[in-house]
Amino acid sequence: MAMMRYNFLSEVLSLSVDVTITYPTGHCTYNSDPSAKADIVMDRREKTPYRSGMKFQTVYMLHGGSDDDTTILRNTRLEQYAQRNCVMTVSAQVKDSFYMDTRYGFRYFTFITEELPCVMQSLFASSPVREDNFVVGMAMGGNGALALYLRRPELYAACVDLSGGIGCSVDTEYLIQELSQLDIARLKNAFPPAGEIEGSVYDLEAFARRHKQAGTDMPELFMAVGENDFIRDVVRKDKDALKMLGYDFLYEEAPGCGHDWDFWDAYIQKAFDLWLPLKRVPVYPE
Repeated sequence: MAMMRYNFLSEVLSLSVDVTITYPTGHCTYNSDPSAKADIVMDRREKTPYRSGMKFQTVYMLHGGSDDDTTILRNTRLEQYAQRNCVMTVSAQVKDSFYMDTRYGFRYFTFITEELPCVMQSLFASSPVREDNFVVGMAMGGNGALALYLRRPELYAACVDLSGGIGCSVDTEYLIQELSQLDIARLKNAFPPAGEIEGSVYDLEAFARRHKQAGTDMPELFMAVGENDFIRDVVRKDKDALKMLGYDFLYEEAPGCGHDWDFWDAYIQKAFDLWLPLKRVPVYPE
């Protein structure tokens, strides 16, 4: 597995942004004979050859509140899961923006859905095809993944929401209540006033209704939360709202688990190994 940290000046944000990228290079060889044995004693796998124009399926990892682009890699075995499933991962620093175009002016939703994939697919070996792109988020990133699922479904083949609680919700009434009652300055400054949510781009329930009426081809959706997570009942609100609207998705509550890295590590592994529709091979040009 190769890992790099890339920093660039975002046009959308007018900020320099850190992005952590991993490549599953353990699957590849420069040798034209992929069955040739490497000089590395412990490496005896048959590999696929590097080839001009080759790409990788890409999983965008959305970090949680107070975290940064390195936190997921430092607290889970993400590299191992990505390596054995032959996918590239991308994690960008978004501060505590809730992955939204914020009220205070930083357009993180636009950055994540437009500028970041453009840069990754132009400068790195990230496949631009919808079936090769996925999003996985935890905590604040879980809400972000849910927002990407409903607002930009054409970009992803599957989305995974782990412990998504504070931030955008499919239960618009709850989001309005949250903004009215919770004394969290970052939340209130990221979103418009509670009275302006309904019918706006922050109203995920409205997006969900429109997609149902239009018969939109939606990504696969997976949701999970720990049985003992303090945010569990909020996650249930999103689950119930989607069920009420007729959405089909997988939902799990993990017995004995909380809002912590033990749960997220286990479910990142499950997402990569079982849930995401991965090819598990490089994407070669036609």
